[in-house]
Amino acid sequence: MRPPLLDRAMIEHLLGQHPLWRLEQDPPPPAKIVREIVAPNFLAAVGLINAIALAAEKLDHHPDILLYGWNKLRISTTTHDQGGLTELDFKLAGEIDAIAGA
Repeated sequence: MRPPLLDRAMIEHLLGQHPLWRLEQDPPPPAKIVREIVAPNFLAAVGLINAIALAAEKLDHHPDILLYGWNKLRISTTTHDQGGLTELDFKLAGEIDAIAGA
């Protein structure tokens, strides 16, 4: 069973622990957290994608990953089956921060 949705106060609290992430609530819902990463080159960016994919698979929680501009990643996560943010999103954010060398 997936964890429950977080309320706004808890989201703000957890964002304080993940300063490289920002909240996006633009329509359409659900809310998501987003981080941009600039890698030193294309190969490093693809390596980050692969490492993030492995971490996401272990959590059974998969982010959206966009590679653009040859070395930039835009990562966003939400818990689709709950319709918003849960503790899984912030756990994954922590894993991604560790991989990217936050």
